[in-house]
Amino acid sequence: MIRKALLLKIFDAAYMQRWNDKIRPIELIELDKQAHKMVIAYFLGKFEEDKQGFNWIDIIEGGIFELLQRIVITDLKPPIFYKIKEDADKYKQLNEWVYKELEFILSPLGRDFCERFCSYFLRSDDTLNKRILSAAHFYATKWEFNIIEHANPDGYEIDTIRKDLQEKQERYYDLKGVDQLTKHSKYKNFIDLCGQLRFQSRWAHLHRIPKTSVLGHSLFVAILSYLFSLEIKACKKRCVNNYFTGLFHDLPEVLTRDIISPVKRSVEGLSDLIKGYEKEQMEKEVYGLIPEEWHPEIKMFTEDEFDSVVTINGKKEKFSSKEINETYNDDRFNPKDGELVKAADSLAGFIEASVAIRNGSASPDLQYAKLSVKKQYERVNIANINFGELYADFD
Repeated sequence: MIRKALLLKIFDAAYMQRWNDKIRPIELIELDKQAHKMVIAYFLGKFEEDKQGFNWIDIIEGGIFELLQRIVITDLKPPIFYKIKEDADKYKQLNEWVYKELEFILSPLGRDFCERFCSYFLRSDDTLNKRILSAAHFYATKWEFNIIEHANPDGYEIDTIRKDLQEKQERYYDLKGVDQLTKHSKYKNFIDLCGQLRFQSRWAHLHRIPKTSVLGHSLFVAILSYLFSLEIKACKKRCVNNYFTGLFHDLPEVLTRDIISPVKRSVEGLSDLIKGYEKEQMEKEVYGLIPEEWHPEIKMFTEDEFDSVVTINGKKEKFSSKEINETYNDDRFNPKDGELVKAADSLAGFIEASVAIRNGSASPDLQYAKLSVKKQYERVNIANINFGELYADFD
């Protein structure tokens, strides 16, 4: 069962400043970096998914485990962390301490999840799935460094960091996706386009601490969607679809900006008009940046993202998450719980508003958002998850 303590711990990444000893033209936040990393991991993984040993679940859970580890060891500067990692005994001790710090909030997810968390950091870094995550981590870091470097090209350590990143890049050329990123500008443009969602603030018209970006929010939704999927014992394909729907559900906002729900509902038909424009712009601006064979999947993640669907005889059909649980919870049906992702999206918004209020924001808009979302879900049960109980945990 997912509890408040775990949700707030994950959200702590929204406070964490990156490169905070360097001149930064913009704030660079850990939650945003981890989100960008998982977008890149998806891109790299699509080029490797037919290889032996590849596993989307390993990549998704590895991303979650690495984020939680990072939240706990936030005060360790990267060079020190990598120095510790070179010593197997010290790294083992570090991760045992990390787990002890997280045990209370992870234990409600079950023994199997906790064991997977602990064993993840004991495994070799040379597996395909870990190398994809490592390459994605590197690329997201390099993407940030390019911003830092422009602001202070001759600054202390800049030359050293530049050389180190170049050396690390060469380690990943055996991954097809990394090779493709260096050869095709359209693929780099896709990663850059997704990265722009780091610059788009949610609730931009309101004073909030912490501010959250559209991309950081999307990762939060993805993680919640995945944890809910585990709770309902979803099949592997359903878990993967729910996670990546959460991660990409706001991708069209890079073309339209974040339009808050009250504005969408203010004029009859406006929401449908915006949705149609988003689809038109996705066709024009986004789909040309990725391989054509990926288009159906990205459309499933970004268009009608809150519909629960299965594939029967090659055709997508709508069913409720309850019906998917009862009849279609099998990889061969390629199920996706849009209504569960929507519930995760609403919960993420509720937490953003709640934390901002707790941190001193007196905005009536945030108070209204918090209360209206809670009221909407206090009697809702989706795929046997009692959301009223979860929201009551915040009282």
